[in-house]
Amino acid sequence: MTDLVVISLEPWDEVWRRNQHLVAGLLREGQVRRALFVEPPVDVLHDLRSRRRPTSTGMRSVDLEGAEGRLWALRPQKTLPRRVDPAGDRRRARTVVRTAQRLDLRDPVLWVNDPGGWEVLAASGWPALYDITDDWLVADRPEPELARLRRQETSLFADCREVVVCSEGLVRTKSQHRDVVLIPNAVDVEPYRSRQPRPADVGEGPVALYLGTAHRDRVDVGLLVRTALHLGRAVDGTVVLVGPAPLPRDDLARLQAAGVRVLGHRPSSTVPAYLQHADVLIVPHVLTDFTASLDPIKAYEYRAARRPVVSTRVPGFEDSTDPLVTTVETDNFPEAVAAAMVRPAPWSPEIPQDIPTWSQRVVEMADVIARVRAGHP
Repeated sequence: MTDLVVISLEPWDEVWRRNQHLVAGLLREGQVRRALFVEPPVDVLHDLRSRRRPTSTGMRSVDLEGAEGRLWALRPQKTLPRRVDPAGDRRRARTVVRTAQRLDLRDPVLWVNDPGGWEVLAASGWPALYDITDDWLVADRPEPELARLRRQETSLFADCREVVVCSEGLVRTKSQHRDVVLIPNAVDVEPYRSRQPRPADVGEGPVALYLGTAHRDRVDVGLLVRTALHLGRAVDGTVVLVGPAPLPRDDLARLQAAGVRVLGHRPSSTVPAYLQHADVLIVPHVLTDFTASLDPIKAYEYRAARRPVVSTRVPGFEDSTDPLVTTVETDNFPEAVAAAMVRPAPWSPEIPQDIPTWSQRVVEMADVIARVRAGHP
């Protein structure tokens, strides 16, 4: 049976993203024997400058129900910036290889989500797949970082046996370079079939809720401020953000001054309750080449929650035929949210059958892994 090493863009924590849903499903369904989940390295200098408590590094066993004793997470450490220590990525890659050997992972399949995982592929020679979930080549990043990402992606296209993408936008751009396999995101619908208690920190009164990472790559901070101010005046409503908010301090101060309630991350197990008790679910995303590459997981979670949705014209929402989903121009967004808020929509347990589930995506990813494994000499 196949062992797996995953080079992830996110840590394994209580906020589950695509990688965690898929890896957990593969382990629980017996498609994968054991897995090592490699988290982004801890940037020691950045933590010190930000006056953050240092994040622990090293390997730990992950307690995953249904796959006990078969999953580990590794958090490497980045001591110095790349410009000072250009060999650091290679050293961290060798640490990944040594850790897999210590765990007796037998000629594992390498699953690269972070393009920096190319260093692990170069150090190991393991059969590999490249899973693209965001097009960082078109994100707003310094040119040296973009040049590094371009080099890594070119090498991954050349050396990986399979390339997986999560969105139609990525199919259009990445299939220009090589064949790709489309495996979109999904949702676990079962927790949405029953009404959850209202979370206390949502507060009283009408709520327009955004779920997800509030980051400038995705979220239009100015639009959030305008929406919050308009809702406060027009319908006595509040904007609530649920999810990590790695925003500059000035942005956070603007949001809080406008009355936005920034809750921070919440465990994925509590997400259905937050969504079900929103009067309106919102997607105030910027319109860029980067957001055009996304397949937002919230597009599936929002639909499963059966609440009214108002979004800017971004993928995942713009082409939706669900009557609960409305897309509008950015200029009309605050008024559209207020209008949806004064048209109460009763919650319903009837979830549309066309919403894809993570169990379906697990089967699709297992097929890709099997092809990667079979093609290895």
